[in-house]
Amino acid sequence: MSEDSSALRDMLNARGAGHLPGHLGVVIETATTEEVAGFLDVRQELMAPNGFLHAASVIGLVDTLCGYGTVANLPEGASGFTTIELKANYLGTARDGRLRGIATPVHRGRTTHVWDARAFRDSDGKTVALFRCTQMILWPNAG
Repeated sequence: MSEDSSALRDMLNARGAGHLPGHLGVVIETATTEEVAGFLDVRQELMAPNGFLHAASVIGLVDTLCGYGTVANLPEGASGFTTIELKANYLGTARDGRLRGIATPVHRGRTTHVWDARAFRDSDGKTVALFRCTQMILWPNAG
């Protein structure tokens, strides 16, 4: 995938429309093969009944960023990827405002990718969650 960040960003934003990232309101701001950054606006639909941001909403943001990073780095000939493991450590929450995330690659191999991401509040930069996922690279069937 090209290093042209605006073309990649636009393609990724279009890819999410009508799917979970679009429903969550995930917006990709920057995208290169080295980093994917984006945000979602905290709103009632993303909250848990206890009034805090639902953990799955945070995962929706950072897993999307990591997945899009994998898309930008797929080896030639690969047909796609799927998440095979993810882990999140929650250090805080958000009740309003904007939640931002940044994902960076740790490992980009032919069979797996490992990505780290950080979700943080836009208002004060406080980390809400640290996230790591492993993606399995999918290859077309050979015959």
